[in-house]
Amino acid sequence: MATEVLTTADGREKTALSRRHAAAWFAARSEGVAPIPVGTAAPPLHPARPARPELLSPREVPKRKPGSPAGRIALLHAVAHIELNAVDLHWDIIARFGHVPMPMGFYDDWVKAADEESKHFNLVCGCLEALGSHYGALPAHAGMWRAAEDTAQDLMGRLAVVPMVLEARGLDVTPGMIGIFRKAGIDQAVAALETIYAEEVAHVAYGSKWFHFLCGRENADPKEVFHALVRKYFHGALKPPFNEEKRAEAGLPPDFYWPLADEIPPRA
Repeated sequence: MATEVLTTADGREKTALSRRHAAAWFAARSEGVAPIPVGTAAPPLHPARPARPELLSPREVPKRKPGSPAGRIALLHAVAHIELNAVDLHWDIIARFGHVPMPMGFYDDWVKAADEESKHFNLVCGCLEALGSHYGALPAHAGMWRAAEDTAQDLMGRLAVVPMVLEARGLDVTPGMIGIFRKAGIDQAVAALETIYAEEVAHVAYGSKWFHFLCGRENADPKEVFHALVRKYFHGALKPPFNEEKRAEAGLPPDFYWPLADEIPPRA
């Protein structure tokens, strides 16, 4: 099921399939129904992608001021691209690490996260279409999958870098994006981003929970392991300001991320 999502190129088709598989998974997990066996898979190193958007290096993606109509469309396009990558990332962690013995709750969490990211992608696509654009109309960031490639052989590394660094960054920046669309009076985008903001906390929390579970199984210090893995797999320092309240809610205390930041933390 996970590999089928990963090998579906069109964004709307991918997310529709993702949501159908998630519904089937949770229906089978309910009482009195035979659960779907986890098994193992051979997922592609890169997920299938539509012909558009054109993927560019980060330096080549045009910069637009978010206060302009074109800038707001570009911002939503970037969010849609992130959400589509997140759908694949969450199915990929299931398909790629099925050989690692994990409790069923691990699969429940990532199927739920993939389902929610699918919903997020479609919400943002709806916002783009309401503004006269669509996903694929602009170029997008080609480096979004790099963290998945780098951690393809390391489950703890994947958990450290994807939910606990990249998705945690979403908690830092989404309130500012909500403010941009609220100021512009674009209520549909405000509602979509507020949904994303509320649900992303749980995705970061899933990463933290299963990272700590694996550290406990290996009798390792989670903070030390996290610092080592982020320095190994994440290219560059973490960038403040941090949303410390939401990060704490997701199980990320400041002493996890401030030592990796490119600034000295403020004194209490």
